[in-house]
This record gives sequence, C-alpha cells and structure tokens, in this order.
Amino acid sequence: MTRRIKENIIKYVLFLFALVSVLVLALIVFSLFREGLPIFQKVSLRDFLLGMEWYPTSEPPLFGIFPLIVGSFIVTFFSTLIAVPLGVLSAIYIAEIAPGSIKEILKSLIELLAGIPSVVLGFFGMIVVAPWLQETFDLPTGLNIINASVILAIMAIPTISSISEDALYAVSREFKEASYALGATKFETITRVIMPSALSGISTAVILGMSRAIGETMVVLMVAGGAAAIPESLFDSVRPMPASIAAEMGEAPYRGLHYQALFATGIVLFVLTLIFNLIADYVSHKFRQSGSATL
Repeated sequence: MTRRIKENIIKYVLFLFALVSVLVLALIVFSLFREGLPIFQKVSLRDFLLGMEWYPTSEPPLFGIFPLIVGSFIVTFFSTLIAVPLGVLSAIYIAEIAPGSIKEILKSLIELLAGIPSVVLGFFGMIVVAPWLQETFDLPTGLNIINASVILAIMAIPTISSISEDALYAVSREFKEASYALGATKFETITRVIMPSALSGISTAVILGMSRAIGETMVVLMVAGGAAAIPESLFDSVRPMPASIAAEMGEAPYRGLHYQALFATGIVLFVLTLIFNLIADYVSHKFRQSGSATL
C-alpha cells in the first residue's frame, strides 16, 4: 500500500468522524426544537421570555422564564468576576514567572480541579459554604447567589487558566527578547507585550469560561436555592435555567405543556451558549496575534 493511499484512508476516516459529530449535533438540535417549539402555540414568545411567574403546575399554568434567565445571568456574572482574575493571573504566573518545579505542581493542581465532578463541588457548597454563609451573615439559608457564584467560579477557573496559559505560551519568543533588549522589566514585558499579544486567546478563555458557567446544571441545582423569582440581594436564592430543567423534567407529563416549556427553556439556553461561542470565535479572529505590541 502506497503512502498516498494510506493518507487518503486516514483523511476519509477523519472526515467520517467529523461528519458523525456534526450529525449527532444536528439531531440533538432537531430534537430540542421539535419538542420545545409547540409551546409557542399556546404561550406567546413575549410572555414566555418576559413573564415574571413560573408556575407550570398551577391552573392555569404560568410559563414566564424571565426570573430563570435573570438567575442564570446573575450567577454567571458574579462567578466570572471571581474566576477571571484568578484564572488569568494564575496562567500568567505559571507561564511567565513560576520556577519549573512550582509550575508543574500548579498545572497538576489546576488539572485536578478540572477533573472534580460537579456533584462533588455541589456537596462542598451545601455542606461547607452554605452553613458558613448562613452563620457569618445571619441568613435564613446559605443556598444563594453568592454560594452558586463561588462554586461556579471554582469550576470555570481551570478552563480560563488553561486556555489563557496556552495563549501566553503562543506569544513569539522574539517579542519577549526584543522587549528585554530595549530595557523593559519583566512586569513591563508581561503587561505591555505578552498580554496584548495573547489578548485573543485570553478573551476566548474568558468567554468560554462564562459559557461553561451559564450551562452548568448540577452545581446551581444544589446550591443556588431554587427560588424562581427576581432576587433583591446577593444573598437571595435563585433558580437558573439549567436547574429548573433538571429539577422538573422528571415530573413533567410527556409532551405536555410543562414538558414543552422545559424544552423551550433548553432552546433559550442553547441559543445563549451558542452566542457565547460565536463571540469567542469572533474575538479570537478579531484580536489574533499580529505582532503589533509596543513598549
């Protein structure tokens, strides 16, 4: 068998795997829209997205998911505020500052953090973080926005740190050497040469970290509190969209209005996650390393 034939076989095998992946995704999206769209024959899109009450088992049922959307965005926003500085700064330290031995230890710890199941982090939030918040701030419950944001941040840090670290390693060595040759300090080189050059990858890391946070199910189901209402403070309970789907799908009558409403909520969540990924792709191309960093 000639080398060209082997290469063609490998090419077609890889194409087949890629095609299977696309087909599986297409089937998932098709099923999601097939089960979710019928709800809009009974409930208007405006009432569904902007409705303030989610009572799917009342008479008549109310399917307003605006409090669920707000809950998702709030916990995602505050988890991002926590995760981005920790993730990006840890990536900078590992890639540019840490000695070799410490670098390997920190990378291993971050990889270990990424491998912790979300249900384990949820138990940590319920057993450790919730009682501490309740006692420290004299709250009726420790299952709230702060708790969910902290646990989601812990989950997002490995994604942000790993992708940011790869982006920092991708910066051309010539940039760094030129900066040092001009008399710049390490801090100046990091902030004015390396960071601008790696901005594309770091921005992508942040957006993908947010995407993971908004789509996480188990953690928010366990520690966000489950209140389908607009929160008035950071210590209030919320119910993000993934938590509502996971908590109610098992009791929703098959292809009933409640069942369809949950699938429609999944459509909204899918669209939001898709938007995050499209933004990440746009940012990745918009701020691609161009070698224009200057001292």
